Amino acid sequence: MNIIPFVKARRRGKVNVSAVTLAHGGGGKAMKDLIDDVFLAAFDEHSAEPLEDQARFELAMLQGYGDRLAFTTDSFVVDPLFFPGGDIGKLAVCGTVNDLAVGGAVPMFLSCAVIIEEGVPIDLLRKVARSMAQTAMQAGVRIATGDTKVVPRGACDKMFVTTSGVGTIPASVVLGVDKACVGDAVLVNGLLGDHGAAILCARGDMALETPIASDCACLHELIASILAAAPGTRFIRDATRGGIATVLNEIAEGSQVSIEIDEGVTPIREEVKAFCEILGLDPLYLANEGKIVVVVPPNETEAALAAMRSHPLGVDAAVVGRIGAEKENRVTMRTTLGGHRIVDMLVGEQLPRIC
Repeated sequence: MNIIPFVKARRRGKVNVSAVTLAHGGGGKAMKDLIDDVFLAAFDEHSAEPLEDQARFELAMLQGYGDRLAFTTDSFVVDPLFFPGGDIGKLAVCGTVNDLAVGGAVPMFLSCAVIIEEGVPIDLLRKVARSMAQTAMQAGVRIATGDTKVVPRGACDKMFVTTSGVGTIPASVVLGVDKACVGDAVLVNGLLGDHGAAILCARGDMALETPIASDCACLHELIASILAAAPGTRFIRDATRGGIATVLNEIAEGSQVSIEIDEGVTPIREEVKAFCEILGLDPLYLANEGKIVVVVPPNETEAALAAMRSHPLGVDAAVVGRIGAEKENRVTMRTTLGGHRIVDMLVGEQLPRIC
């Protein structure tokens, strides 16, 4: 007879105030109550398990998905915290899941560390935590460990979130920024620049009422379908800060090639184009949170494109350019007027605090 050991469920604390105080970062009962009532209530699927200073995994389970471990970390300081199409919680989960997936990894576990400003409403924290939990559940990943810190008023802007992620890479998947070859196609999975435009509109600084929503989304299932259809895929990268222009320059430098893209087929919604014209911005440099740049060999281009378009997050996918033979490490765009312009890497960034 197998006897299942009885594990006594740990009693969870409750927060009885409306806003975060410095006591919530002091390491005592107030901090425990905050963690229990806000974060564990949203994240923890294993309420009977004791809390430790680390998450613990069975190595055999990890090995069942691949032979290499992928590990990534990112911090999110977006302003405002809530915007059309997402919020800082959804953004943090999607961003880390995508950073794993573009390397060919199967995302599995996330950590979450939150720096909170004194005075932030508890209900705001609950809303962010619920958003993170829902996004993680939909992505099939577990938020397995985390940390909270509270800082005095003015020491940070409401809250900053840092997420790290662990995943496993199958032996058959080998992607890299140095693997692009002459003749390869450059694809994107849809309309570019929506996230950067949505954030600036949400700030209200420009008094614009353009209905643009962020493209924030987890892309691991889309990426898995691309790799299944085009196993020779050379490179995948999510075009976040710096936009598609930055990613293309990284490819050109990493693979010692030139890249030419076509303005006429590069998918950008008309509202974003108009938005950029008004503000003097270049949509190629606007941030995305649900778009990837994919480099595939010529014989797998149509298969990769079909796989993208068959997925809800890739219906507007397009082949936007090709890898050239020049060794100038230069990216150019063929314009709709028939000329060419250099697409260089920005020294700084067009918009601060967009992710």
